[in-house]
Amino acid sequence: MRQLIKIFKALSDETRLRILKILEARNELCVCEIMQALDISQSRASRNLGPLKDAGLVKDRRDGVWIYYSINRKKINEYNQSLNELLTNWLNDEEIVKKDRERLKKTVKLSQQNKKCPRKL
Repeated sequence: MRQLIKIFKALSDETRLRILKILEARNELCVCEIMQALDISQSRASRNLGPLKDAGLVKDRRDGVWIYYSINRKKINEYNQSLNELLTNWLNDEEIVKKDRERLKKTVKLSQQNKKCPRKL
């Protein structure tokens, strides 16, 4: 039950739901791409990634000084897989999710030229 509570707490915030939706749109993003897509600060992005990772919904991988985040699609607990399937279908028609995805398209182009973000897509 404790794991389910962590998951529900992680899902109870709009920013965290928005992060999940853009991670769903792209396989993997660094913090700079997340913050640009959601138009939020780096500290806010990082602060909201923590509970998602703690709940097992998001995983990260380090590449030098950069950390890349993606949706954890592996079944790490009895709830994770079912919730990932539900999240795929939820909120797709929300205006904020549509705007985030549009900004994400522009963010990828900007990050390719930006020396602060090493992302080469």
